[in-house]
Amino acid sequence: MKTSLLSLATAAALALAPSLHAQDAHCLDATCSLQALLPVDTAAPASGSGDAIQAKRLGDWGVDLGGMDRSVKPGADFFGYVNGNWAKTTQIPADRSSYGGFAVLRDLSEARVRQLVETYPSNAGNDDASKVGALYRGFMDEATIEKLGGAPLKPRIEAIRKVSNKTQMAELMGRTQGGFGRSLFGLSVGDDARDPDKYTLYIGQSGLGLGDRELYLDAKFAPQRERYQQYLAQMLGLAGWDKPAERAAAILAMETKIANAHWTRAQSRDRDKTYNPVQVAELATKAPGFPWAQFLAAAGVDHAGRAVVRQDTALPKIAAVFNETDLETLKAWEAFMVTDQAAPLLSKAFADAQFEFRSKFMQGQPQQRERWKRAVAVAEGSMGEAIGRDYVKLYFPADSKAKMDALVANVKDAMRVRLNQLDWMSPATRAEALAKLDNFGLKIGYPEKWRDYSGLKIVAGDVFGNAERVQQFEWDFRRARIGKPVDKLEWGMTPQTVNAYYNSVKNEIVFPAAILQPPFFDPDADPAVNYGAIGGVIGHEIIHGFDDQGRKSDGKGYLRDWWTAEDAEKFEAQATRLGAQYESYEFPTLPGVHINGRASMGENIGDLGGITIALEAYHRSLGGKPAPVLDGFTGDQRVFLGWAQVWRTLFRDDALRQQLVGDPHSPGQIRAFAPLRNLDAWYTAFGITDKDPLWIPPEQRVRIW
Repeated sequence: MKTSLLSLATAAALALAPSLHAQDAHCLDATCSLQALLPVDTAAPASGSGDAIQAKRLGDWGVDLGGMDRSVKPGADFFGYVNGNWAKTTQIPADRSSYGGFAVLRDLSEARVRQLVETYPSNAGNDDASKVGALYRGFMDEATIEKLGGAPLKPRIEAIRKVSNKTQMAELMGRTQGGFGRSLFGLSVGDDARDPDKYTLYIGQSGLGLGDRELYLDAKFAPQRERYQQYLAQMLGLAGWDKPAERAAAILAMETKIANAHWTRAQSRDRDKTYNPVQVAELATKAPGFPWAQFLAAAGVDHAGRAVVRQDTALPKIAAVFNETDLETLKAWEAFMVTDQAAPLLSKAFADAQFEFRSKFMQGQPQQRERWKRAVAVAEGSMGEAIGRDYVKLYFPADSKAKMDALVANVKDAMRVRLNQLDWMSPATRAEALAKLDNFGLKIGYPEKWRDYSGLKIVAGDVFGNAERVQQFEWDFRRARIGKPVDKLEWGMTPQTVNAYYNSVKNEIVFPAAILQPPFFDPDADPAVNYGAIGGVIGHEIIHGFDDQGRKSDGKGYLRDWWTAEDAEKFEAQATRLGAQYESYEFPTLPGVHINGRASMGENIGDLGGITIALEAYHRSLGGKPAPVLDGFTGDQRVFLGWAQVWRTLFRDDALRQQLVGDPHSPGQIRAFAPLRNLDAWYTAFGITDKDPLWIPPEQRVRIW
């Protein structure tokens, strides 16, 4: 699904997003893009200073002891015990809706990128640096953007006005793949889950301006729907569209019908049910009422003989909505989508309107981000790997890769030990699981092959046009690959991204350079803390290959069932119990709102298995010697401190609500302790008994990996 440029936290990943399918790539953190982790000094040096901006270490051996609250019992509130003083003394910045460990490292990465791009020329020459410089400085030229007002938008709005029938409407929707606007159906190109060596076309449900279907259908989100209708009218008014209030009501009614057709987040995670290959010529009969041939031709993918449909039962219902909706409502909907996506690149009237709704109202963010931060996002989203080449020269020393290689090898060995010890897994399934582990690919730091941007035209000062050309360049790159061999060297994230991911179809784990620094990884920190932090992350990504969806692919990345029915049943029973645990957690400021255990299942299994095998790996690293005691903390205690410290998180209420409704990751304050409640070693390490609130009886603890 396309998102508005800069309108969401994922804006920095604009250019790379198409290479990561939600079905096949599992990220450590929500955005799969540029983000941050613990308080650091993010003030960027003067342009051209050349001084590298360093991450701050935490404490003498990797843990911020001052951030702990030792008046809290670990068995009562482990997040508070590890992060309580930090939470009490930390304010969420006014330009953020949440803050914590990831946010701090993202601030750091953002400042580093700013320092780099401000040294680049801005003449939009043929070299990457001058193109990036032109993108950045063009957005920073607020006076010119303000002077233009909504003028850059007018040709796109006029093109919508000229649509005279629904076939033309479908053609226009197809063309939005390479520019501003949207379709009721999402198109993407990615590795074929049942033919992993080739790219294929994917088609899925789309069309919701609010995002998740629950925001349209659940009674408790009535205020969000009311405010959204006002926003629809506001943006249509700014675009000069006739009868904005009337059209806004019609758009909301149409999107509500689409929401009724949409699969739930939990249903859309099921990799078996979302793999439905069809011949594109059959779409007209499988989902009648929508001009598929014209739509696909306009999108430039009519050369695809087949496609994989994600939500197969939703497509005919959405096609019916298109067929039944009057043309004027469809045109107004498209005008809104174009305006909403373009708003951050236009004058303050547009940008502020979008911020007030999408960031302030929906996420609780009080203030707009500084312009330089938004300019960095534009540059990152447009030419992220070009910036990454320079980033790694400054911020990724060779010894970091060597130490990560060793850590990953140790954690993989620990996973092998766990697999061989499982009493619930049959020999047949175990053999397949071990083969899959042996075939895990590993990418650390940065790509072996960098993206070629020579075909991307950037014009100095043309902010709006550049954004369109970037989107067309990216879409042309993706669509040209349909049916061709998969590029196994390609990355789904830039080196400066603070995140990590597992890709089911490539069966690989990937760790960008930016996450390999404190508090995740500090080469000078206590090994126990590193195992709890980056070791837990490594374990998390490995476990994604064996979570409720990742387990459906084999060692070569093929989507197939390699489990015995009995083993699958045992696995599902444990997963269901884990989901119930997460759904039981309450949020005092959001009564009645809970974690969706099924939608977040993969991430929760990843956390549980990740810290389990990280602890195993730490024990093995000791070589039979006793762990040292540091400042009164044992080795096991320091592993768990390292884990919980990574998940420092504060949310504004609106942002937390959005996280719980639309994100597969549980909130950080839950991730800090929830998986630990199933580890016997955690209870032993901190002397937790059945008198403590977080106690779970041993026989009720979830034990999967």
